[in-house]
Amino acid sequence: MAIEAELKAVVRDPGRVLARLEEQSEQYGSGRAEVYHDTYYDAPDGSLTDGDRELRIRTVHGPDGTRTVLTYKGARVDEASGSKWEAETRVEDAEAAHQIIRCLGFTPRIRFEKRCRNHAFERDGRQFLATLVRVPELDATFIEVETAAADRDGLGAALDAVRAVLADLGIGEDDLTTELYTDAVAAARA
Repeated sequence: MAIEAELKAVVRDPGRVLARLEEQSEQYGSGRAEVYHDTYYDAPDGSLTDGDRELRIRTVHGPDGTRTVLTYKGARVDEASGSKWEAETRVEDAEAAHQIIRCLGFTPRIRFEKRCRNHAFERDGRQFLATLVRVPELDATFIEVETAAADRDGLGAALDAVRAVLADLGIGEDDLTTELYTDAVAAARA
């Protein structure tokens, strides 16, 4: 499993950041509008959440069709960024994947929608994904920038590269957040 070296920030001026991404499409790639439908599962005793781990089925609706991805994220390997080990695979049949997870004893913890604008690009030999995110229950726009680190030794350099992309987009350290969408949506619904 690779480490998803990711930083998430609150975007104070979404129009400016989107314009920067679109203006620099040669650098940041053409944006893709996609809607994610996420279901997070947990064991009945809450042990995945208590252990800072995640089990998710995500169905993505985009301009090229629909795809579903099964993801497991281990506990954070870096508290400051929230970066986690991640393994994911595409699944052929979303309903069958949900049924398998439920039959293994996991129960849905929370479901929500993310409206995303994804920009995939390469910089300095690294693959990046910059995603502008709106979650209907949350009164904010976020940006996530991620790349991969093969191991913990490479995490620092990967996060430095992510910070450079964020700085280029006008996002500062004060805008960063490690709050999970699952926690924010649950609090908004309470």
